[in-house]
Amino acid sequence: MTLPLQLVQTLQNAEPKEAWAAIFDYSWEICSQSLDQGPAVAEVLSRDRSLADLDHYLATAGWDLWSHFEQAAPRTSQELAAWWASHSPGRAILILDAFSMREVPWILHQAEARGFSVHQARSTGSELPPDTTPFAKALGFGQRSALGNNGARSARFPGARTESVDIAWSDCAALIGSEPDWIFWHHWPDHRLHDHDDPGKGLQTLTKEVAKHLAGDAFWSLVGRLATGRRLIITADHGYAASGQFIDSNGEQSDYLKGHYKSGRSIPGDAPAGDWVPPIDMAIDSEHGRHLYVNGRRKWKSQGGYPTLAHGGLSVLEVTVPFIELSRQK
Repeated sequence: MTLPLQLVQTLQNAEPKEAWAAIFDYSWEICSQSLDQGPAVAEVLSRDRSLADLDHYLATAGWDLWSHFEQAAPRTSQELAAWWASHSPGRAILILDAFSMREVPWILHQAEARGFSVHQARSTGSELPPDTTPFAKALGFGQRSALGNNGARSARFPGARTESVDIAWSDCAALIGSEPDWIFWHHWPDHRLHDHDDPGKGLQTLTKEVAKHLAGDAFWSLVGRLATGRRLIITADHGYAASGQFIDSNGEQSDYLKGHYKSGRSIPGDAPAGDWVPPIDMAIDSEHGRHLYVNGRRKWKSQGGYPTLAHGGLSVLEVTVPFIELSRQK
């Protein structure tokens, strides 16, 4: 799929904030369309591949945009804090760990079919690195586990009752009481990514699991409880890359990536990035410290096999997440 000329012109000529807005809009347009035109697995794979050209551009001609990401992109943590401050009590946030843009169509379709009102639906950005703990810190909680059993407080979300669990949806729904404000962090689908590591099949098998969960009554029982008497945001800490479908790096580049990153996509520290131009990895200083990041859709042979689903690096579907606001119709 070739990038639209207008998008390329924006990426080449616009200021970083406008360029990242165009990237987010384009990725939302690709990923959020209804899945009723064909088999879901095939369509999700097609959409993932259709964003490869955008990732290729950002890894080559547009690689300098990544150094502006933290300042220029609409970051989820900031958008959530602003939304919370602009609404009176009767607020809820459901964070699905590693919930990606690929899963948006199920939420939008099921919300409409089940009588929910959608007040906004767009994409927002992860922290750098796109991982769980940086996002928790950006929310003011320190780490994900701190939210468990109402164990944390954040100055950015006054009044919130918090929970962090990895249990069945119906059991989650039973935890929601009458408190007016909630932040509920569920570990799905992140805790399942490593269970879909069959070579070449990770995204296919995960998509089947996603469809089963997000079209099921159990998941929507939790959404319904959170949205009863509250406005609800469904979002994520980060997305994920279908890295099993990436092209293998070869030779010296493969050796370098394997030596530095093992089977991961980012590492902390002050080590310099490689000296390839365009860069195969980048050093970026963010609010969460200095890290090295794999740039774009790259994988390499590593001991035990490179994971088929991963996050932490610089690709569009790792750093963009859904941001969907719902309410329950009376």
